[in-house]
Amino acid sequence: MAKRVSPSVVAISVQARQGSSSGSGVVIDDKHVVTNHHVIASASQGGGQVLVTLHDERVFATRLVGSDAASDLAVLEVVDPPKDLTAIEVGSSDELVVGAPVMAVGNPLGLAGTVTTGIVSALNRPVTAGDASQGSGEPVVTNAIQTSAAVNPGNSGGALVNADGKLVGINSSIATLGQGSGNIGISFAITQRQMQSVVDQILTSGTAQHPWLGVQVQDAIVEVDGSRRWAAGLGAVGADTPAQKAGLKDGDGITAIDGEAVDSALSLIAQVRERRVGSTAKLTVVRDGKQQELEVSLAARPS
Repeated sequence: MAKRVSPSVVAISVQARQGSSSGSGVVIDDKHVVTNHHVIASASQGGGQVLVTLHDERVFATRLVGSDAASDLAVLEVVDPPKDLTAIEVGSSDELVVGAPVMAVGNPLGLAGTVTTGIVSALNRPVTAGDASQGSGEPVVTNAIQTSAAVNPGNSGGALVNADGKLVGINSSIATLGQGSGNIGISFAITQRQMQSVVDQILTSGTAQHPWLGVQVQDAIVEVDGSRRWAAGLGAVGADTPAQKAGLKDGDGITAIDGEAVDSALSLIAQVRERRVGSTAKLTVVRDGKQQELEVSLAARPS
């Protein structure tokens, strides 16, 4: 599997005014590479050069097609790409289950072509990464795949693949015990579902739109059928927003979206951001102690 996947993962070197940095990227077709926004942000904001190094040590210049700070994803185009540039085979993150084996491939600490293995530790894990937004004005919130595969600085933007060697996520962040603690066995990846949505938009228009509900949310406890549970509590439902049009009201509690559990405000935000603009979602809503299902059409968030 490692032999098959490694040609589709590149090492990324960034030379910018603020200094140099490195990361990883994944070849998705005959000339494009997907990586994390925070890997190339310094070059995209202040001018600079982004180089990709293939598994056989060949080096190529790139140009930025588009970068999206809100999802922490970016797409690069390889300048004069070689004919043998190998695109990774894309799988489905929706088919992952907890306990499934996964492999991370990337460029941790500048050590290109590094392969580590682990399992899926959790799914639908809401993760916020404040430093990855790189000046976007808000933290990145991801409905992440949590794994035990060892991921370290430099792995960002690299491939997370399943047992068949198919791409199921983009490695993006880790949990730490403090600055400089390194990997402690908890790593996070952006799902293939969200990556595909953002990349398709960037390749089409150079930018990406994001869905929203148009409502303030906070952690809440709701009671239904005699039991209490955590939920995303709604407040200040905006006029003429997807939330209002779906029939949501101030004080409602959301406990699931499309059957996937929601137990906090962050969980709801991460679930909504993972979906495509224009898609519909079924919300499980608790109101006055009673549970009901409401369908919402996710419009594009105003800029």
